Amino acid sequence: MNTFGTISELAQCVRRREVSPVEITRACLERIEKVNPALNAFITVMAESALAEARVAEGEILRGEWRGPLHGIPVALKDLIDTAGVRTTAASALYKDRIPTHDAEVVRRLRQAGAVIVGKNNLHEFAYGGSSLVSHFGDVHNPWDVGRIAGGSSGGSAAAVTAGLVYAAIGTDTAGSIREPAALCGCVGLKPTYGRVSSRGVIPLSSSLDHVGPLAATVADAAIVLQAIAGYDSADITSADAPVADYSAAWREDAKPLRVGVLRGYFFDDLDPEVASAMEHALRGIQTLVAEVKEVKLDVPTDRTLQLAESYAYHAESIARSPELYQAETVRRIRKGEAVTAAEYIQSRRELEEARRSIGQAFADVDVLVTPTMPMPAPAIADLKASPEALRPAELKLLRNTRPFNVWGLPAISVPCGFTQSGLPIALQIAGPHWREDLVLRLAHAYEQATAWHKRRCGS
Repeated sequence: MNTFGTISELAQCVRRREVSPVEITRACLERIEKVNPALNAFITVMAESALAEARVAEGEILRGEWRGPLHGIPVALKDLIDTAGVRTTAASALYKDRIPTHDAEVVRRLRQAGAVIVGKNNLHEFAYGGSSLVSHFGDVHNPWDVGRIAGGSSGGSAAAVTAGLVYAAIGTDTAGSIREPAALCGCVGLKPTYGRVSSRGVIPLSSSLDHVGPLAATVADAAIVLQAIAGYDSADITSADAPVADYSAAWREDAKPLRVGVLRGYFFDDLDPEVASAMEHALRGIQTLVAEVKEVKLDVPTDRTLQLAESYAYHAESIARSPELYQAETVRRIRKGEAVTAAEYIQSRRELEEARRSIGQAFADVDVLVTPTMPMPAPAIADLKASPEALRPAELKLLRNTRPFNVWGLPAISVPCGFTQSGLPIALQIAGPHWREDLVLRLAHAYEQATAWHKRRCGS
C-alpha cells in the first residue's frame, strides 16, 4: 500500500476496518527497509514490537474499541525520547547502549492513543546542532536531494515523515529543531507553547528552552498528534497546568476573522532570493484568507547564554570523564558553556522570564505572526563538510528565525510555501500567543488548503 496518505484520511479507513493496522505497519516497515539506507533517518527500527502493537490495535478495533485517529497508526520518535526496554542513544557513542526502564511521558500518551511506534530517528548528537551531520550513527540526508542536509536536530524525524516512512514523528525544539528540518524537508513541524507537552523522559539540551512536538505531512495530522500528547504532567517541573483546546476542531475554523502581523525587521533580512520571492507570494495569498495583514516590529532576543550554560551543566561530568565518546564538534560546543558564571546564568534566566511576560504585548493588534521559517534552502552536505569551520555559522543562520520563539515560549508552526527551481522546499512560520495553538493551526490549515505545496511527495 502507498504510505504517503494522511493520518486524518487513514484513521477513518482503519475505523471502518477497510485497512488493518498490521497492513499499514508492514507497509511502513517495507518502505523503511527500501528507503532508509539512502536517508539514514532511523537509528533503531522496532519491527517486531511494532507488528505486535499493530496486532493488538487490530484486535481492539475489531472489538469496537477504537481509541481515536492515532489508533493503529505508525509513528516514530527522535532518539533522545526514552522508550522502556529499547535503547535511546541521543545519536552518541556515550549512550549507544543506554536502555531506559520507563517510557517518556510523551511516549506513554502516544501508546494510550493507540499509536504504533516503529522506531527511533537519527538526530544531531544530543540535539546540539541544526544539520544532523554530527551523529555517531552518520549523516541524515534530505529526501528531496540526498546531497543536502535534512536539517536538525530532528533531521531523521523530518526525513522519515517526508519520505513516507511513518505518518508522524515526535521531535524536540530548543532553537528550531522541529521547524527547521520540517522546513528543509517540506513537511509540517509544530512547536507548541513552552510547557504544553511534557518533556519528562526526554534527554535535555536546555531545559528552559526545550519543547516537544510533532512533525507530520499536514496541519491536520500535526493537530491530531498534538491532541494526543498535550496536557499537564504533574511530575514534570516544566509542564504547565493550562487548558487544552480541541485542536481537531481548531484547524477547521474559518481564518477570515484573523489579523496577521508580518515580522519584516530581522526575520526578512538577508533572505535567499527564492525564499524571499516565495514569501511575498505566500503573503499575497494569506491576505485573501484573513481580515488584515500588517507589519509588526519586535525587539528580537539573540543571546545564547542560557542554552550554553544549561547544556554544559547536563554534560559536564560526562565530558570530563569520557570526552572521546562524544563527537569532537559536540565537545567543542558543550565546553563553550563552561565559562558562563552563576551570575550570568541568573541574569539570563531573568531576561527569559521578562521576555516571556512582555511578548504578549505583540498580540495587542494582531492574532498571529508570520515570518519565513528559514532564510535559505537546505545547504549541500559536501559544502559544509569541505569547510568544517563553516558548519556552526551555517546552522546558526538557519536557526535565526526560529530561535526567538523558543525564548518567547510561543507556539509556532512551519508550513510548506514553495519550492526552489532546483526542487528544494521553502516554508513559512506562523506563531501565536501563549496557549493559542488553535489560532496557529487555523491559519496554517487555511493557507495549506489554499495551496498545493503539501501535496507534493518525494519518491512516491
